[in-house]
Amino acid sequence: MKPARAIASTVLFILGVWFSAAAAGAEPASTGQVWVGSWAASQQIPEPQNALAPEDLRNATVRQIVRLSVGGTTLRVHISNAFGAEPLQFNSVHIARPVSSASPDIDPKSDRALTFSGASDVLVPAGAEYISDPIDFLIAPLSSLAISFHFDAPPTVETGHPGSRETSWRLHGDFVSAATLPEASHADHWYQISGIDVLAPPGSASIVALGDSITDGHGATTNGNNRWTDVFAERLQASPSTRFIGVLNQGIGGNHLLTDGLGPNALSRLDRDVLAQTGIRWLILFEGVNDLGGLTRNGEVTSGEHSRLVSRILSSYQQIVVRAHAHGIRVIGATITPFAGSDYYHPGPAAEADRQIVNAWIRAPGHFDAFIDFDKALRDPSDPSRLLPAYDCGDHLHPNPAGYKAMGEVVPLTLFAD
Repeated sequence: MKPARAIASTVLFILGVWFSAAAAGAEPASTGQVWVGSWAASQQIPEPQNALAPEDLRNATVRQIVRLSVGGTTLRVHISNAFGAEPLQFNSVHIARPVSSASPDIDPKSDRALTFSGASDVLVPAGAEYISDPIDFLIAPLSSLAISFHFDAPPTVETGHPGSRETSWRLHGDFVSAATLPEASHADHWYQISGIDVLAPPGSASIVALGDSITDGHGATTNGNNRWTDVFAERLQASPSTRFIGVLNQGIGGNHLLTDGLGPNALSRLDRDVLAQTGIRWLILFEGVNDLGGLTRNGEVTSGEHSRLVSRILSSYQQIVVRAHAHGIRVIGATITPFAGSDYYHPGPAAEADRQIVNAWIRAPGHFDAFIDFDKALRDPSDPSRLLPAYDCGDHLHPNPAGYKAMGEVVPLTLFAD
């Protein structure tokens, strides 16, 4: 988007003269506005230690808080039954402004009921997600939204995002409009919610960050919104030429390119987590450390096995680029950050050599449309195989908040100011 058009759109936003869709479920009218993804979370089956017991969700209200990237006056919410084995009934779904990101309290005056094809309840088929009807709801960029829903019966198989780094609350009974949830239980995971779209000016678009736990935010602060994608979104909002670009974090902790880890492998989730996202124009691909580390986690292997793994990683990158390009999406590769000294992977010199080969391929012209050098941003100059101690959360694999800040600040905004 050109700066002049961005400034003009900002003025319209401030004046509050955006037009929403004329009827529930309608597409934007002749204003030229477009739907843009403002928040998203990758879906998976929660691990046993992160799942809720079925009785926890029987006749229960669940309230969850998310932070948007792009703001607007009209939004819609995605609810998910992606891994459900049977249809899932949502009796009601409400949105409101939360008092804080670390509290179940909401401003009751802001509470609004969502509808789905005009109805207040919805039965979501197994393996599917539903998008609510558009609703007029003024929300500022980088602000939080509370989503509350009520179940009579729990899902047979839960769908969720364990690595939320955000607290969710649950309470038996129907309290979707309640200003507070007294004595509610809580967990730092999201359940059954997958995205929020906003209606934005012409030329707006979104960026998907597809990654593993470093994108998901392992080592970030719970309810702190200080993942690298959060820092990046803040920088986009601060620039007039990029303030209508959304950032969608599609990271899953433990994710692999080639095999299922914690959550489906990156290639298998590409359709749902990337290609189907609203308004996507760019993909930042930051995957591979778990594939590299996993090869020798239980002991060294032959040089041939190292070579075959590197070849398969580069082939998977090429597959993702080909499929994204077919949908008009530009793909930005991100170099794999250092992990020598990791207590989990115990990488040796051969694993570090593999990382260097992969990173050289990412940096080389003609493979990705552009690249981001996270490796250079985080490595220790005195030992480039390791994270800089000031950026290390302590496990020698994941950054701390300072490291995530460095990552978010190194992403060139010029890649997106078109």
